Amino acid sequence: METDFTKRSTYHYELPQELIAQTPVEPRTASRLLCLDRQSGAFSHHHFYDLGQYLRKGDLLVMNDSRVLPARLYGVREDTGSPIEFLLLKPTGEKVWEIICKPAKKAKPGKRFRFGEKLTAEVLDVTEDGGRLVRFTCEGNLYAVLDEIGQMPLPPYITEKLQDKERYQTVYARELGSSAAPTAGLHFTPELLADLKAQGIDEAFVTLHVGLGTFRPVKDDDIRKHHMHIEHYTIPAETAEKIRQTKANGGRVIAVGTTSCRTLEGAAAAYGEICACEGDTGIFIYPPYQFRCIDGLITNFHLPESTLIMLVSAFAGYDNTIHAYAEAVRERYRFFSFGDAMFIADHK
Repeated sequence: METDFTKRSTYHYELPQELIAQTPVEPRTASRLLCLDRQSGAFSHHHFYDLGQYLRKGDLLVMNDSRVLPARLYGVREDTGSPIEFLLLKPTGEKVWEIICKPAKKAKPGKRFRFGEKLTAEVLDVTEDGGRLVRFTCEGNLYAVLDEIGQMPLPPYITEKLQDKERYQTVYARELGSSAAPTAGLHFTPELLADLKAQGIDEAFVTLHVGLGTFRPVKDDDIRKHHMHIEHYTIPAETAEKIRQTKANGGRVIAVGTTSCRTLEGAAAAYGEICACEGDTGIFIYPPYQFRCIDGLITNFHLPESTLIMLVSAFAGYDNTIHAYAEAVRERYRFFSFGDAMFIADHK
């Protein structure tokens, strides 16, 4: 019977709860690495510090340098003192943000909230999907205040408190604006990147600010009806040139994470090639899909029936992906944001 790639249930797999990683491993490179060959479906088990064995001189790693905003705020309503939780989604004006909050019924337009001594907010409006528009008031730079008092917006399946906020940032994160980490990059250390560079493997950066829509479940069993979230990206001229040179020299362009993949493939679909550009992408990649830019993908293990496992299935091949995931469960790999990684490419 032919596989129906448009059905959400096609991308289901059974995952024991205890395999959902609650804390990151130390050091970062000690996470496990499943190497999957796109052509044969063969896989092998390693650790992330072994990555260089599977990369070649002339390969290019393309990484997302977006930095996670400590976007979760805990405060009180000024008139009643009742607790409130804000989760910042995106800026819409000068110190004006779209947020979601709970309990939402406490946050009617005109209500004011206080977050410690340095930050207050007033609700301006209710958005179409039940969020809020709020204006923040603080002395100086809002981002600096958020960095001081905000909490990391960890995914809902992580229930343990994060001891070190920097552990939910990549070591190369610099462009503040994400609501979630580009987690495939969490495995890299400056030392590993230096070793790879010495091996003749170059690096380049894109910026895609990851929205909370990345966690939005696919609700309709016909995935073509899923409304994909929109995310903002930038590809610098230097990165576009490195990609062009890598391709011309016969090297491989390897996306570090699904966010880098969506940036490159979204731009290639929009412009027909990779060029210096900035824009929004809502690209939804699922089988069958013709990739225009990337030759390899480093990625974590994703939720069943999520848009991310659909993307991986399109790149690695559906059967290869499902078999690799079953093997990862058998071998007790750690799953999701703080979990282990895969490197998918033609390894021959």
